[in-house]
Amino acid sequence: MSSVKRLGSCILALVAISSVMSLQPARGHRLHPRDVYHRAWELVRDSYYDASFNGQNWVAWEHKYDTDIRSVPEAHKAIKNMLESLKDPYTRFLDPQSFKDENDAINAKIVGIGINLVQKGDRLVVTKTLDNSPAQKAGLREKDEIVAIDGSSAIGLSPEQAAEKIRGKAGSAVQISVKRGESPQPKAFDITRAEIIIHAVAYKIIEPNIGVIQLSTFISNDAAREFKVALEKLSRTDGLIIDLRDNPGGLLSNSLEIADMLLDGGVIVSTVGRTGKSIDTASGNPLTHQPIAVLVDDESASASEILAGALKDNNRGVIIGTHTYGKGLVQEINHLPDGAAIHITVSRYLTPNGTDINKIGVQPDIQVSDKDQQEHVAVAYLKEKIATIKNPIHSNQISLSSH
Repeated sequence: MSSVKRLGSCILALVAISSVMSLQPARGHRLHPRDVYHRAWELVRDSYYDASFNGQNWVAWEHKYDTDIRSVPEAHKAIKNMLESLKDPYTRFLDPQSFKDENDAINAKIVGIGINLVQKGDRLVVTKTLDNSPAQKAGLREKDEIVAIDGSSAIGLSPEQAAEKIRGKAGSAVQISVKRGESPQPKAFDITRAEIIIHAVAYKIIEPNIGVIQLSTFISNDAAREFKVALEKLSRTDGLIIDLRDNPGGLLSNSLEIADMLLDGGVIVSTVGRTGKSIDTASGNPLTHQPIAVLVDDESASASEILAGALKDNNRGVIIGTHTYGKGLVQEINHLPDGAAIHITVSRYLTPNGTDINKIGVQPDIQVSDKDQQEHVAVAYLKEKIATIKNPIHSNQISLSSH
């Protein structure tokens, strides 16, 4: 397969490790915590996508904390304050442990209990337990609400804050207390942390000879390779369902490679930053011409929306479900000298038709709110589509209304 064609400057990944060199102290010179803060300030100054910095006077932040920063924790706190002034939730600070966790996820290996979390108001809800993970083996389920971690309240915690409390060494234990269903009493689970291999793709064949590829994340470096393997295994099926529900996104490179496997040609995505506009187009050498239905929901974000938008706007697949999350901004991860890092929003992206989906999402072709019915609707659509392909003269016109 030919590589994706790129027009203009190189597109940065949604979550990618930048090649920015770490600031190194001169030989014999001890790095001052102020240098860490100043490096963060420089990185935002040079690469933030909005030249007005969301109305901030960025120059005023350069020396704002010079007399206050005497330790690394104080530098980190100052960086957080500085980044929060942008009022951009995606431009954020990662302490060294969070940065390591992110690298582990990209390398498809993490140490933890194996759950995906989402914050709903002040509630912390499990959206998925990974197959064969410690959490799944212990009995945690989708829709469980985590109310305590090791006896401390989890009410109001963000998924990132909860992850900090849950993480630990492989072989150590953590207690997770959950509220389940209508039961008023929390249920406690003692779970032993372990190294977990992240598989981005699961696949199966359902009646009537339709392949289903569930793509749960784009963060793993292996995601595109796993997707290609699934396509090969399902090559003899008559149609494909690509399930992007609850997929929070990840590496832009994965969404580009996967879109290129499916598209006959055309634009995949364009990005707009301070230096102009860049366009990625498909190579025109797809691995399959099977009809496609794509399942999405309001947790399908970032790279998921790029793939869904590319298939929709190029009329390659029908989108079924609810509107997606609406994250139309691209981030780069930049190293800091002390092992920490910062995410910086470097551009916004547009679907092939030029649509900005930020805070709006990709709109489905067939609106189906009931999650349990979405796959059934996809099967019904594909059955009609397949019948049209096999017998185009006698088949009825395909309806895009839900069944």
